[in-house]
Amino acid sequence: MSLLSKLFQRTPDPKEQLRPLWHQIVKVARSPDLYAECGVADTLEGRFDMLSTILAVVMLRVERDPETLSASARLTELFVDDMDGQLREAGIGDPTVGKKLGQLMSALGGRTGALREGLAQADDAALVAAIERNVTFSEGGSPACVAKKVRRFAAALDALTYDQLLHADLML
Repeated sequence: MSLLSKLFQRTPDPKEQLRPLWHQIVKVARSPDLYAECGVADTLEGRFDMLSTILAVVMLRVERDPETLSASARLTELFVDDMDGQLREAGIGDPTVGKKLGQLMSALGGRTGALREGLAQADDAALVAAIERNVTFSEGGSPACVAKKVRRFAAALDALTYDQLLHADLML
């Protein structure tokens, strides 16, 4: 192999293996039931809240297996790439994008911790409280409705092997 071949060799980006899963996460976060039935606010904030909540549940599933732990970091990279693009499309300039991404990452980390604790409890009280703190609702919205769907989604993910998760058609 020549020096030039070595320098310009293109190796596949490891996060690209997870792009189909990322698209499934986005699809689940946009599930009409969350907005129509549970009353999640159909706003930028509400949609971000659901995207980060669903992503956190998937990351908790991926982190369960030590051999797939690196996939959690790759999912986070896809999240950052997507949010970076969304922020720039919304007109946020370069000096502010990094700060905003830091805030979004902090929100994702907080949700992940709250959901980890809430899903670990047998009853839904802690999970409902975590959803109530972390999701923007319309008037009359129901954190209990979202908690029920999130718990069912987490249980469905737990039943999948990692390979199945990568290729599943996820539903809430």
